[in-house]
Amino acid sequence: MPVPALDKIHLDAALNGLDTTPRLVAVETTQDSATLLSRDRDGVVHQETVPFIPWLIQRDERFLPQGEEVLLEGEGYSRLVRFPSWRAYLDARQILRDERRDFLQYGSPQKQFLLGTGRTLFKGMAFTEVRRMQVDIETTTFTPNEPDARIFLIACSDNVGNEELLFGEERDMLWALNHLVAEWDPDIIEGHNIYGFDLPWIRARAKALHIALPWGRDQSEIGVGNERNCAMGANTRPFIPHFIWGRHVLDTLFQTQRFDVARGEISSYNLKECARTYHIAEPDRVYIPHDEIASLWRTDPERVKAYTLGDVRETRRLAEIVTPTEFYSTQMVPDVFQSVAVTGSGEKINSVFVRAYLQAGHAIPRQQPSQPYGGGYTEMRLAGLLRGIVKADVESLYPSIMLNYNVSSSSDTLGLFLPLLKELTRRRLMAKRKAKDYEAAQNQIASAYWDGLQGSYKLLINSFYGYLGAPFYFNDYTAAARVTEIGQVIVKQIAEELENRGATVIEIDTDGVYFQAPDGITGLAAEEAFIGEIGATLPEGIRLAFDGRYQVMLSLKAKNYVLVSYEGKKTFKGSSLRSRADEKFGKKFLYEAVDYLLNDDRAGLSARYKELLDAIENRTLGIEEISRRERVTDKTFTSDAKKRNAEAMAGLTVGDYAIIYQREGDKALVSAENYNHDEDIEYYQTKLYKFALRLEAAIGEDFEKLCPKPLTGAKRKAAEDAKHQMSLFEL
Repeated sequence: MPVPALDKIHLDAALNGLDTTPRLVAVETTQDSATLLSRDRDGVVHQETVPFIPWLIQRDERFLPQGEEVLLEGEGYSRLVRFPSWRAYLDARQILRDERRDFLQYGSPQKQFLLGTGRTLFKGMAFTEVRRMQVDIETTTFTPNEPDARIFLIACSDNVGNEELLFGEERDMLWALNHLVAEWDPDIIEGHNIYGFDLPWIRARAKALHIALPWGRDQSEIGVGNERNCAMGANTRPFIPHFIWGRHVLDTLFQTQRFDVARGEISSYNLKECARTYHIAEPDRVYIPHDEIASLWRTDPERVKAYTLGDVRETRRLAEIVTPTEFYSTQMVPDVFQSVAVTGSGEKINSVFVRAYLQAGHAIPRQQPSQPYGGGYTEMRLAGLLRGIVKADVESLYPSIMLNYNVSSSSDTLGLFLPLLKELTRRRLMAKRKAKDYEAAQNQIASAYWDGLQGSYKLLINSFYGYLGAPFYFNDYTAAARVTEIGQVIVKQIAEELENRGATVIEIDTDGVYFQAPDGITGLAAEEAFIGEIGATLPEGIRLAFDGRYQVMLSLKAKNYVLVSYEGKKTFKGSSLRSRADEKFGKKFLYEAVDYLLNDDRAGLSARYKELLDAIENRTLGIEEISRRERVTDKTFTSDAKKRNAEAMAGLTVGDYAIIYQREGDKALVSAENYNHDEDIEYYQTKLYKFALRLEAAIGEDFEKLCPKPLTGAKRKAAEDAKHQMSLFEL
């Protein structure tokens, strides 16, 4: 059955909103008005004030003070109530909450305004046209509440060529930073870990020195919101948002993690590793160990200046790689940029659908209650070190199934779901072609524009399936289950066809298969042709594509592996190899061990493992290697499970970070500042063994011989006593 058709006008209005106002860079609201900020083609910022009418939608009839009700067509949330002011809206919302009524509302006034008016930010703009400023600071201590805490260096840059280093008296530096923000007038302020480090530090030191931070375009100070989550694929990361009137705050640490979710290219998200991965570090880049920066400032300040200036330059270049997709998504999604940049893709789709239904004067359906359904098919058939790997991948498997099998949401009474998916797919293919054409013509600016645009379309396209099976207004768990069932049949068919033709299947993962080609199929062209033959056996509309070839694959367990390209580039995939909670010594061991395995040097791996056991035994690793970074959350001081963390984080507030380690004797978690070469040897040796266990499938049956389990408890004590007695005997 063909996908229902909508004309171009309705498609454009649904995807981009009815209001075509171009070049808006920010929107801010008061009780009953909204200020629209736009940047013209000459770079001048203009302001316009328009009415703001807050609203919510009820399911049932209930009079609300000062509310003006409009009845929407259809069932669900059908009573749109508008209010003369934000205060009136808040009062009405509280009434409904107190009465435990079911209603639809958005707590962000900016999002309400954009949803209600059909406007979006950045229409008609390229990413290069917004003004972006980067900030990086150097400090004397880890946290700003220590007695000798101060900022001793601030580096700033922007995307139009400005760079500035601020140093000297801390008070003067902060005043100068205020001046730069006002003078450069950025639309976006960027930093790597700016939410977790730079802005909290700047605010804390300004407060201690009684200095205002009027960074807003209306001269208002930096605001701080309630903790929220940044979506990163299937995971989330809590953070404390900061708000600057008329501007957006963007954290490249978060953006890189979101960008890398499907790629798995980066082993660590610190700025230096990101710069190396994306080849944006300067050839003469200065590197300084973090714990030496403050002391080096006293002896070689020029070197520290060069280091910090390198940080803001890399932050600027990194943002140009990882944020255009979010920027162009904001041209479609009715929300402010810094919110779109941390919001999950399902909520983006949800906002687009809610706006389209409101524009049509139609009620919003209630979300269906959650119900279980099967996921994608995954299977690891071979583990260990494997060579000559090829990957075949179905292009946009789930969206293709939805379009070709006509699978849609039963709640979508206006019939927008599949036409929008089809239109986004059409636009993406067009944008990909243009990006490729401009790249061939060596027009990098135009190529980057179209590539960013196609990335934003891809993000939304790949969200349609997940949207069906999640708690959103137009969800449909039955439809989601049908999509995965069809997907399982297709990917199993691919694996079977590969094996029938002599290939060795290594791993099946939802929409792709890793395999070793049969004898006689060698080289890129032959592998692509072979995959083309397999693809020809699939149902109409399902396209199987060549998705890479690799010299080596280190397969550990399902969805956990290392790929090595023929150029030597390594890609780490899965929590066994990448976890934010791992101590530095463990991460290093894993990457070193992978290299030993890739070089078939098990003896070297074993020697390195035993060398680390000895280093832990002799306490020579150092606090930076054994400590881990923990964030203070609401649960830190209230949860019994977090009691040990709470003791180590006493005196900190929610949003702060602590560097902690486990102490010997009482097994307490302790701040790294109190380190006294007293780490729990048994604990860290056991941690090393657990790191090694992650590679057991690749190491093989000699695992226990190569990586022996360290002694613990009574056995460890007996060994220590025997060693002590032997020492006495030798005396």
